This record gives sequence, structure tokens and C-alpha cells, in this order.
Amino acid sequence: MTETTSAATAIPPAANQIPFSGADIASAAGATPAAPEITSALIVDATLWILIGFSVVTWALILIKGIQHLRISQHNRSYGKKFWGAQDFQAAAALEGNKGPAARVADIGFTTLIEADGGTTTHDLEHTGDRQELLDRRLRQQMQKERGALESGLAILATIGSISPFVGLFGTVWGIMGALTSISKSGSASLDVVAGPIGEALVATAVGIAVAVPAVIGYNFFIRRNKVIWAFLDDFAIDFVHLALKTSFLIKRPVSGSVASSRTSGTGAKHPVLKASHEDLQAEGAQI
Repeated sequence: MTETTSAATAIPPAANQIPFSGADIASAAGATPAAPEITSALIVDATLWILIGFSVVTWALILIKGIQHLRISQHNRSYGKKFWGAQDFQAAAALEGNKGPAARVADIGFTTLIEADGGTTTHDLEHTGDRQELLDRRLRQQMQKERGALESGLAILATIGSISPFVGLFGTVWGIMGALTSISKSGSASLDVVAGPIGEALVATAVGIAVAVPAVIGYNFFIRRNKVIWAFLDDFAIDFVHLALKTSFLIKRPVSGSVASSRTSGTGAKHPVLKASHEDLQAEGAQI
């Protein structure tokens, strides 16, 4: 019995020989929360830089698309005056130095009519059908190309406008987590201690909203402008087909070479040559 008691009393001194002091435990406990604080600061900073990058891309796209739409409006208006001011459909085909979607749509229309008039491009699937079907298909294809050019970059604006608030909110959440960790570490929950870190974390949300608003406004504005331009091109293509129908889809051929190459290079002669006689026009009309 005496030996058991002495063994029990010998255990506490052995426990006191553990090589960890209270200071070591406190220092180890105090060193652990430092990692979340550093991680939160890095995440918040990375979020802010991402949002700044989104803002730069947004304003660059708004500037580029604004210049693009300004030029398109000027070119369409200028070509519309020239086209409708021409004496006839043949004179409209001889217009030179034109730019813009309307000019390109008319150019592909005139080129198609001249190719169909030659009678040498009707042996493949691309040129099957009568002249009106071929003209409608070519005009529709060109209008789709113009639509794709108008809509380029708008998906980026829509994406930035949609995700920027959530990116800012993500940075805010991580910032608040780091702030709460710092507050619990300091052991004080007064207003002076809480307001500063949490206010800094909320900046990320404010920046996210500030980035999203211009992106959404720019996207909606350019979508509206695209609809206006598309309606203009649609009406112009319909009028072009009606004018071509009045001339039996016949365009007088140039002096030499194809109109397609001369229009592409911009250096060839584009002025048409009159037919030799009225019988030639009747013979071509009978081939329709």
C-alpha cells in the first residue's frame, strides 16, 4: 500500500518535466492566426486588381465601340445619299470609294449580279438557283457578317457587368473574415476596432458595383444601336432586291476582268460599259 502511494505521488513531478512552458504554448497559439490575416489581405488585393483590370477593359471597349458606331453611322448616311441620288440602278453600281456596312452589302449584291450575268459560275452548289435566290442568299450572308462585326466585344461587356459585383463581394467576404480574426485576436470589439477593417473590406464590393454599372449601360446602349443598324441594313437589302427585280437582275459588265477583283483591290476600273446594242440586252433578258 505504501509503494502504491509513493508511485502515485511520483507522477506529478514527472509531468512537470514536459519540455513545454506556458510561454511557449501562448506564443504558439498567437502565431497561428497570422496566416489567415495575410491570406485575406492578399485575396482582397488580388480582387481589387482584377476589378481594376475589368474597368480598363470596359472603358476600352466602350471607346472602341463608340468610335466604330460613329463611323458606321457616317458611312451609311453618306452611301445612302449617293445610292438614292444615283440616276438609275446601273449608275448606283458605278459608285466608288464607299465604306460602311451598307456599301459592302450593295457591293456584294452588284458583284453577285455580274457573276450571274456571266453564266460561268453556275456549276457548283454555291451558285445554284435562279438569280433572285442567289442574290438573296449573298445579301443575307453579308448581313450576317456585318452583324457579327457589330456584336464583337459585347459578350465581354455583358460578362463584366454580370460578374463584377460578385467578384467584389467575394473580396469583401474574405476581408471581413480577416478583420474578424484580427478583432478576436485583439480581444476588443469596440467601434474603433471594428469599423476600420470591415470598412476596408467593403471597398471591394463598392469597386465591383462601380465596374459593373458602366459595363451594363454600355452593353444596353450598343445593343440598341445594333438593332437600329440591323433594321437599316434589312430595309436596304429589301430595297436592293426590288430595284434589281425591276432591271431583271441585269448589270452591265465592266471593261475587263471581274468586278469582284476590282472591288476587292480598289484599283481596277469599276465604270461599266454600255452594251453594244439593244438586242444584246434582250438576249440576256431571255436567259433569266
